[in-house]
Amino acid sequence: MKNTLLKMIGITKTFPGVVALDNVDFTLNKGEIHALMGENGAGKSTLIKVLTGVETFETGRILLNDSERSIVNRSPQEAQTRGISTVYQEINLCPNLSVAENLYLGRQPSKLGLVSWKEMNIHAQKVMDNFEIPVNVTVSLENYSVAIQQMVAIARAVDISAKILILDEPTSSLDEREVQKLFNIMRRLRNEGLGIIFVTHFLEQVYEVCDKITVLRNGGLVGEFEVERLPRVQLVSKMMGKEFDDLASIKNEEPLELSKEQETPLFSARQLGRVGHIKPFDLEIYPGEVIGFSGLLGSGRTELVRIIYGADSPDSGEMKYKGKKIYFKTPLDAMKKGFAFLPENRKEEGVIADLSVRENLIIALQAKKGAFKLISRKEQEKLADEYIKLLQIKTTGTEAPVKQLSGGNQQKVILGRWLMTNPELLILDEPTRGIDVGTKTEIQKLVLKLAFEGMCVIFISSEIEEMLRTVGRMGIMRDREKVKELSAAQLNQDAIMSAIAGGSGNENS
Repeated sequence: MKNTLLKMIGITKTFPGVVALDNVDFTLNKGEIHALMGENGAGKSTLIKVLTGVETFETGRILLNDSERSIVNRSPQEAQTRGISTVYQEINLCPNLSVAENLYLGRQPSKLGLVSWKEMNIHAQKVMDNFEIPVNVTVSLENYSVAIQQMVAIARAVDISAKILILDEPTSSLDEREVQKLFNIMRRLRNEGLGIIFVTHFLEQVYEVCDKITVLRNGGLVGEFEVERLPRVQLVSKMMGKEFDDLASIKNEEPLELSKEQETPLFSARQLGRVGHIKPFDLEIYPGEVIGFSGLLGSGRTELVRIIYGADSPDSGEMKYKGKKIYFKTPLDAMKKGFAFLPENRKEEGVIADLSVRENLIIALQAKKGAFKLISRKEQEKLADEYIKLLQIKTTGTEAPVKQLSGGNQQKVILGRWLMTNPELLILDEPTRGIDVGTKTEIQKLVLKLAFEGMCVIFISSEIEEMLRTVGRMGIMRDREKVKELSAAQLNQDAIMSAIAGGSGNENS
């Protein structure tokens, strides 16, 4: 009996200067939910794009239904005709149209060239009832929740004879009850013989609903594993590329832990949270300490600091600054209180490519001062020169376009921008990602120097070695929740990875 729906063999895909996929294999069987996992840059999205015709690939073969004939999908539409459908995290339907119209968009039943609305609505309602999705198909899709919209997208994908269903982060915007409804549909489709590729960062969900896991790392295949035979902590180690006890030599000195002589923390949060983003958490930060947040991509690290900085508004809990309650409507409010935030995505949220190094450096300080207290050109140039020298930014001068700088030097510019505001609390989200080892070391040393001088620093990194070198206390994030906090004495790789995985090293499910 033939059970293989899909084989991707030796897939290689390169972009200028980057090997996105390096000889990757992937197999999907009938009646299987198969998790595709890996950290940022692992190659998950590229593999899906190659399969669905969004991207081409240089070498390798794609085989369907045990056939030995290799196929190439040149567009998502061509993939769809071969029974491969994708439901993305961002719903790609038309919210202003009815549920029925979305279900049959582009394939409406017609008579004599006219759409048969009655027939379409009847068929659509049967499909929704069959999936136990409680909707009126004549109502506009925008009137229903994100969860319902995703289920409609899945129903549409299956109704057009999908044999392979790709779910790309489908649970990111769902609450626990909605996730369970989605899982019920996934199990049902699996029982009907569909193969489901489930792209997610949530470990708990993988162990709840999946049969197999394929792990990618840095564009390469780590391996394919049966869920029941892969303990969670081993999954984490395979995703991060670290085995237990292989970091013992990286840090000879004890991790930094500063005494909290002051009774009042600089910043504290009590049950601060935002539904669908981050579960309520408690946090205290004292002057002169570096606190880290560790967890897999999608664990809630960035969501936590965005709430602290006012980029997202909390819907529960409270914050205090120097013992007094505060509320930030905007990041500018946080900036004026002495907060600074270096974001994870420096290209989209950091450097302004068409501006000069000087303009990029002074922009935050000017925003903090306000439009009626303009910084003179002479003062701008003086400040820019000072921070170029302080951070050893390699540039031809203050007026050089920042886009001409290397990634590491762009990161230094953004760091200089926030240091120029003289913050009391500095939030660094992946400050060393994608930069060379020498620059990483410089930034780590600077962070420790700033803390020694009394600044509070929140430090987020996916690299355990970097965290162990830099932080004195660590919060562990998992599935959008702060699940544990490790003191300096508890900071070691085994404890961190076990906490991220959600149990002891022997836990399977």
